Amino acid sequence: MQCTHCGGSDIKVIESRDVADNQAIRRRRECNGCQRRFTTYERIERPQLIVIKHDKTRQLFNREKLMGGLYRATEKTSVTSMQLEQLASDVEDALYACGESEVSSSKIGDLVMERLAPLSEVAYVRFACVYRRFTDIDSFEKELGRLRGQK
Repeated sequence: MQCTHCGGSDIKVIESRDVADNQAIRRRRECNGCQRRFTTYERIERPQLIVIKHDKTRQLFNREKLMGGLYRATEKTSVTSMQLEQLASDVEDALYACGESEVSSSKIGDLVMERLAPLSEVAYVRFACVYRRFTDIDSFEKELGRLRGQK
């Protein structure tokens, strides 16, 4: 570790604290050479997840893409950003808990829908419309029936 100001290597940690639900450690450091302070973060490095799309192509898991879909589905509902962040974290944790390096996009969609239904029925239906690729009113009604049956 080098000082961000003078480049010196004589650094001491003056404070450590857990952040982001114990997913990271924030360390406040001080350079013994120039006496300036700076902050560093240590995070657990998780392996990259590969998503297998419907057309069998593969791409890296992208949390921002997941969040974008959630924001579109929950637009003009009472679901808060904090609830969406927690939902995305829960989905991500569930994916890593599988212990597999590749996961299908349908598994991600199922995990999202499972967690979205209790938050907002409207958001659930919006997400389901895109995720399930409804082609007619019958498939839409079937999904509504499934939602009603969960109550």
